[in-house]
Amino acid sequence: MNFPSVLFVSLAALVLPSLRADDAPAKPTPAAACPYLAGANGKGGAAACASCASCDSGEGWQKTLAQELPVLGHRNWIVIVDSAYPWQVSPGVETVETNAALPDVLQSVLQALGQARHVRPNVFTDAELSRVPEADAPGIGAYRAQLAKILAAYPVATLPHAELIAKLDEVGKTFHVLLLKTTLALPYTSVFLQLDCAYWNAGAEKRLRDANP
Repeated sequence: MNFPSVLFVSLAALVLPSLRADDAPAKPTPAAACPYLAGANGKGGAAACASCASCDSGEGWQKTLAQELPVLGHRNWIVIVDSAYPWQVSPGVETVETNAALPDVLQSVLQALGQARHVRPNVFTDAELSRVPEADAPGIGAYRAQLAKILAAYPVATLPHAELIAKLDEVGKTFHVLLLKTTLALPYTSVFLQLDCAYWNAGAEKRLRDANP
């Protein structure tokens, strides 16, 4: 049976474009780039990805900070943590992977807070940090010195690491906590920033309460 040549031309016009589209390299998707959705280290899924910003960009954490800072207030927390800090599951705790060094992230956060007119940070660090020996954690001494310079302008309180984790777990049941995870691989190096009202202080609060028992 003979088919008109025009039929072959029409079929080719339909098939060839689809072949070219199939052969073209696919653009990377968030699922392919995200370590959680990709199932890195044997763990993954949309639930894991939902609490990180790794799908946004290399600086997704800075965008998150800029978007959330205006709506954060007293009783909220911003926490800058080392790479092994646990993923907390209280509903208010948002964990964001920064893929950046802890000192750099901390300085950026403090700079942003310094420009905010509505909140100021109360700074906490792990009580264990001062006792970690250099022999067991090479580089810890240099980190302590660097941290002291970064926090020189702030009063710093210390609490045991487990107590700070428990405090965030409790706070996260009612208030928002922004947890920025960094690449630092040294123990007890996390910095916890409890936000407080920048235009009201404890002295003013006490005077208000004393005048209105």
